Amino acid sequence: MIQLHDKKFEVFISGEEINFAIENMVRQIEDDFCDEVPVFIGVLNGSFMVVADLLKKYKHNCEVSFVKMASYEGTQTTNEVKQLIGVNQNLEGRSVIIVEDIVDTGNTIEELKTILKQHNVKHFKIATLFLKPEAYKKDIKLDYVGIRIPNRFIVGYGLDYDGLGRNLKDVYQLSE
Repeated sequence: MIQLHDKKFEVFISGEEINFAIENMVRQIEDDFCDEVPVFIGVLNGSFMVVADLLKKYKHNCEVSFVKMASYEGTQTTNEVKQLIGVNQNLEGRSVIIVEDIVDTGNTIEELKTILKQHNVKHFKIATLFLKPEAYKKDIKLDYVGIRIPNRFIVGYGLDYDGLGRNLKDVYQLSE
């Protein structure tokens, strides 16, 4: 059990399970992009650990960039996505893999899809370490999903509660 600010959290997913999920995602991505040099675009702040571990395992040439989006306040989604740092490179005609830490409502994915269409990418795929199927409301295909989880608030491995918990190697869920 850990405490972050005013809330208690308990271990939910181990670092070993996360590592296994990322290895599986990498194998799938390598199969799909073995003849290309894709651009991985991590969605900050939460995806920094996922991107780092994914790219350490990826055996082919690639590029990496980041965007910063915000849609949460505390433990609740605002249902509004703000672009804080946008795409800063030419993506025209490129294959792009969006890397998310977690997909719940899908609002961020929908906003990124719009942004990438404006950049005339060749095609894009979406990788997420965690998916909350119960909360996902969009009709956008998620190509690489590491772990499906219930609709619970989680922290650790890049995910935070008001800035705390991103550095944890395991993932914790809000304690009841």
